[in-house]
Amino acid sequence: MVFGGGKMGEALVRGVVRAGWARPRDIAVVEPIDARREALTVAHPGLHAVVDAPSGADGAVIAVKPADVADACAAAVKAAPRRVVSIAAGVTLAQLEDWLTPLPVVRAMPNTPALIGAGAAAIAPGVTAGPDDLAWAEEVLGSVGLVVRVTEKAMDAVTGLSGSGPAYVFLVAEALVDAGVNVGLDRATSAALTRQTLLGAARLLDESGDLPEALRAAVTSPGGTTAAGLRVLEQRAVRAAFLDAVAAAAERSRQLGTSGP
Repeated sequence: MVFGGGKMGEALVRGVVRAGWARPRDIAVVEPIDARREALTVAHPGLHAVVDAPSGADGAVIAVKPADVADACAAAVKAAPRRVVSIAAGVTLAQLEDWLTPLPVVRAMPNTPALIGAGAAAIAPGVTAGPDDLAWAEEVLGSVGLVVRVTEKAMDAVTGLSGSGPAYVFLVAEALVDAGVNVGLDRATSAALTRQTLLGAARLLDESGDLPEALRAAVTSPGGTTAAGLRVLEQRAVRAAFLDAVAAAAERSRQLGTSGP
């Protein structure tokens, strides 16, 4: 059962179905918006898109906006699934456990590449969540990408790095496209080369098993073109800017967790 039929909720539905972990008819999505329920049932024939949560589910996913989490938790308690995983940003385990007592709860932080099955997520167990609950959450989120287990204390760091990280990469992509245009390429060609460069570099990093610094050194000949470009990036403190960006996002996550949804 999924509370929330938005992009991330639907991504999880698509992921578990694609992975063979569940069939559409085995899944209920609790969604208050009529048009969204209709769209879900059209996209996933057999799926139960409902207003009221059915009872007896093996587990529930809270995939709503932070402001709606308390209401979703109240509905989950009434429906009494075996366990709950929340992917709502900034909502702490203490808050979730207060709203979901006596249900076991796992807090998760996914990111937007989950929409294409290439996400990165971290999960942290609540006080009453056992190994089976954590394994269940790992399977659900693992259907749309990588999952790592952390303590809740690390969740803000996860948010700053992988939660916000896609936006940093998209900014780099924007800059590279503009840079290609500035040195004479048409925008379509620059965009195509940028996309493939980022995709190829990510795959090489993933599949080669080499550390990033080793891969960087391998394409940086002394006195060559890459060395000239990297020298400018280091002079402009790009590395330090990324360090500061992740730290700022992690700090903002801490602030949001303190203030509550």
